[in-house]
Amino acid sequence: MCGWPIAIAGVASAAFVVSANAWINAPGGFRFEGGKLVEVDPWQAMFGPTAPAQAAHVIVASFMVTGFAVAGFHAWRLARGTVNVSYHRKAMSLAAPVAAVATLAQLVIGDWSGHVVAETQPVKLAALEGQFETEAGASLRIGGWPDPDAHRTRYALKIPSGLSMLAYHDPHATVRGLDEFPAADQPPVLIVHLAFQAMVGIGSALAALAAWALVHRARRGSLPETRGFLFALAAAGPLSIVAMEAGWIVTEVGRQPWIVQGLMRTSDAVTDSPYVHASLAVAVLVYLSLAAGTFGALRLLARRPMGGEPRHGA
Repeated sequence: MCGWPIAIAGVASAAFVVSANAWINAPGGFRFEGGKLVEVDPWQAMFGPTAPAQAAHVIVASFMVTGFAVAGFHAWRLARGTVNVSYHRKAMSLAAPVAAVATLAQLVIGDWSGHVVAETQPVKLAALEGQFETEAGASLRIGGWPDPDAHRTRYALKIPSGLSMLAYHDPHATVRGLDEFPAADQPPVLIVHLAFQAMVGIGSALAALAAWALVHRARRGSLPETRGFLFALAAAGPLSIVAMEAGWIVTEVGRQPWIVQGLMRTSDAVTDSPYVHASLAVAVLVYLSLAAGTFGALRLLARRPMGGEPRHGA
């Protein structure tokens, strides 16, 4: 019973934290008058146009990462051979469906998030897709290497009208390109584009793995236990973490050079406090300690046979 409040508080915490990030991506809930903030509305600021999609995207991604990390560990133990097959099989069968359902749900949420980005941050959309020219019926690019000097993205596989369809649900919609924005207001397109491709590429692979697992379970009542599936599930754990980090790179680097989109540049927000490095070091040490403790506890639990003490030398 103690687990439920922790889980609910964790999800709520993620939603509130992301609402702050959503605000800096699309600030609202106030207006300027004579250089001062007036008509401040905290509710509108917290629940702006980007908040619901961002919160859903991050929370579901967290379930994906957790599910794949847990399932991947037990899949690895099964693939390598273990004396406690029943324990690892049960643990994998609990975690893998969570990851699979979250991954397939993320396909819908990702489409929603892309539409929100297109409406609120068109320059970020142009950067993550390597779209330099404003174009109606813009193509969706798979892969590719943006070349800002040549104002083009090389070597990409293009799907005609795909970007217009995904961004605006209209194959003939016009997508604004990077060339329409001042160079000083453009994010570093290469980093953003490659991070986005990594996120989408890994997410697509995880979705295929999730579909494989769910179909097999629906037809045969259990997850696959071939070595190919087990090794793929083991790899999904670290890959899901890479995909999440790539997503944050897209979100944060894609907003540059702004710390608050359109209102305050990152260069103007740099603090001159002499204690920044010390506070950062303390925070890093605390979180490293928490990570080490969590890893140790989970490893101890994962090695424990059902209803018994840890096996020596396991």
